[in-house]
Amino acid sequence: MQWQGWLTLALTFATLLTLSFTRLRPALVMLVALGVLILSGVLPVADALAGFANPGTMTVALMFVVAAGVHNSGGIDLLVEKVLGRPASLRSALLRVSTPVVLLSAFLNNTPVVATMIPAMRLWARKIGVAPSRLMIPLSYSAILGGTVTLIGTSTNLVVNGQYQALTGADGFGLFAITAIGLPVALAGLCFMWLFFPRWLPERSNESMFSSLREFTLEVTVAANGPLVGKSVVQAGLRHLQRIYLVDIIRDGHVISAVSPEEILGGGDRLVFVGDTEAIADLLRVNGLRASTDSDPHPVGPGNPERRLVEVVVSPRCEAIGQAIRDVRFRSRYGAAVLAVARGGERVEGHLGSISLAAGDTLLLEGPPDVINRLRNVRDFLLTTELDIEPPRHEKAWLSWGILLLLLVLVTTEMLSMLEGAMVGAGLMLAAGCCSVTQAGKSIDMGVLVTIAASLALGAALQVTGVAAVIAALITDTGIQSPWLLLALVYLVVSALTEVITNNAAAVLALPVALEVGRVAGIDAEPLVFAVMMAASASFATPLGYQTNLMVYGPGNYRFSDFLRVGVPMNLFVGVVTVGVISWRYGLW
Repeated sequence: MQWQGWLTLALTFATLLTLSFTRLRPALVMLVALGVLILSGVLPVADALAGFANPGTMTVALMFVVAAGVHNSGGIDLLVEKVLGRPASLRSALLRVSTPVVLLSAFLNNTPVVATMIPAMRLWARKIGVAPSRLMIPLSYSAILGGTVTLIGTSTNLVVNGQYQALTGADGFGLFAITAIGLPVALAGLCFMWLFFPRWLPERSNESMFSSLREFTLEVTVAANGPLVGKSVVQAGLRHLQRIYLVDIIRDGHVISAVSPEEILGGGDRLVFVGDTEAIADLLRVNGLRASTDSDPHPVGPGNPERRLVEVVVSPRCEAIGQAIRDVRFRSRYGAAVLAVARGGERVEGHLGSISLAAGDTLLLEGPPDVINRLRNVRDFLLTTELDIEPPRHEKAWLSWGILLLLLVLVTTEMLSMLEGAMVGAGLMLAAGCCSVTQAGKSIDMGVLVTIAASLALGAALQVTGVAAVIAALITDTGIQSPWLLLALVYLVVSALTEVITNNAAAVLALPVALEVGRVAGIDAEPLVFAVMMAASASFATPLGYQTNLMVYGPGNYRFSDFLRVGVPMNLFVGVVTVGVISWRYGLW
């Protein structure tokens, strides 16, 4: 191995150590590694930057837009309400997450499944009062396990099957050929997570700086002829909310206090809530509720897709000080509507329209982007902070799921590639109005994309310098004769490779070696091929090994060490179960 190989190997270990023991952003660390590869001449510039044009990277970017369409149309709210519900414990929550994700990932590519579920997990975590860090890794791991159940569950299985056909001239494997191995492994993996992850996963919130710092008083109106009319407070899902609670109902000028859970809602009812910023944002997503103010007789509706929310602090020079909100007529004066008020971090007594403004009050305002920008220069306010919150277009919710289903059908039936299907899905989401261009742009996580692209460059360097080939070739020099030990060694090498290079690259490198090991040892090729498939996909120990791990890295507010803590035991457990199941099925003991 030449100096380029030793440099690449050292760079790989340095990258892993930096990510493990520092809090530097993964994208920054991977960009530094990319720069070293280019400046040292290990990779030509074109090869080093090829990851940014890689179909996988572009597919992830487009799937962010598809997920934004499902999220901003209210499709995620349907999923949370109809499927996830309200679990009694963290273990129950893990079960509710894992079961549908495994089933979906068995037949659908796990990248869009995770991309779609991430915003659902964020919303659901806030509703049930659980830190996202307790749910995001199980989401990714469940998708990985589900992908091993069928041949189409992950691209790795398809890549290995295609390479196996090319190398051997065989017909390849059927859709459910790997199910007898993947299904028991997936079930065992889910049991492992259910037993140990509640104790191992960190409790680390990822709330904004304004979350939970103050209580706002908010009024919403029950939409006439909306889905909440005729339902009780409990049936409407407004009783056991996290960090927000219903204090009054204003109906026909009368105030109903100490609201009963069985109180029936009517069209036009004004509901007074108290809660923090993020809780208010979740409330505004409820289908059938609309923000309202006394200064505007018509409740603010979801018709304008470009509405923005902004927090402002009332200046001592504000002309509206001492006036009730209903008399200020904010919409006429500032072009924005008051949704909520906080004073000194505490709730303000009385319903929204009757509150008299005071210097230092924090107001939650709603308005179009140009108005929000203009408020930054209005002397009546000391501070403006725009919130990344937009109420969903509930009328598009089922349409967004229909678009996602169409995408998955087109890809599963191989009418389109994953990249082409993602292009069609993203385009339809924008064309149908499920999300705006602005929302689509905000949904793309550039940190994830940069990390994936730079990781591909590091993997390419390991291949072209011969490091990966040297590691893989060591298997043939061990002299081991026992079939199940050879199988275990093949699994171990592929599992190690897939943690530092892409899973597809690890499988492609290892399959020819595995076939040669089988030929020399007289072992049938099929169990070795399945071992390569399973080991390449079962990547849990680092966020770099599998792109769904990278996708949940940021939303879960994880550190590199979090994956090591839960992923290394998961890798070992799944490896033991996989080798055991394959050995038992093919009589390799």
